[in-house]
Amino acid sequence: MYRYTDENGQIVISSTIPQEASRRGYDILSKNGRVIETIDPEPTEEEIAAREAEEKRLAEEERQRELDRKLLERYSHPDEAVRAMHRKIRELQGLNQLKRGNISVIVSQLDSEQSRAADLERSGRDIPEATLEKIRRLEAQIRDIEREINSQNANIKALRERFEADIERLEEITDEERTLPLDPDDLEES
Repeated sequence: MYRYTDENGQIVISSTIPQEASRRGYDILSKNGRVIETIDPEPTEEEIAAREAEEKRLAEEERQRELDRKLLERYSHPDEAVRAMHRKIRELQGLNQLKRGNISVIVSQLDSEQSRAADLERSGRDIPEATLEKIRRLEAQIRDIEREINSQNANIKALRERFEADIERLEEITDEERTLPLDPDDLEES
């Protein structure tokens, strides 16, 4: 037997249950009229949305706990993360310095080739195609290296932003503030 509330709000006991009533919830009764099981009503859209929001919130909390755990495995204090950031930025800036040095060497070669080509032109001779090709190749190398430097600078900026977010989070979860400046140049001045 089933006990349910019909669309008029009346309690009905029956051996069958209409589909609409089953959505509102019902009780399954024994032969002597005792409730064996209560079936809850279908959740409303608001209840479903609230449940999904809560599940999402709990999942996000769990994800944050895992990220925090991994962060604490790497750094026990915000200053450790600051030092790591400084090291990584110095390393990447060092690579940029090497690339700028390469540009200087290539510019010197380019100047030499352009000077040679200008001398040929002034003397009324044609510039060999090999010389023109070498000038184009050197100019292309300079552009490529400049693009690499710009890309590396973007990587440094993104790296800094990630580290700063980690440092801020470390300050929250360790309840300790960093004592080192975020800018490595400020560190050398102190």
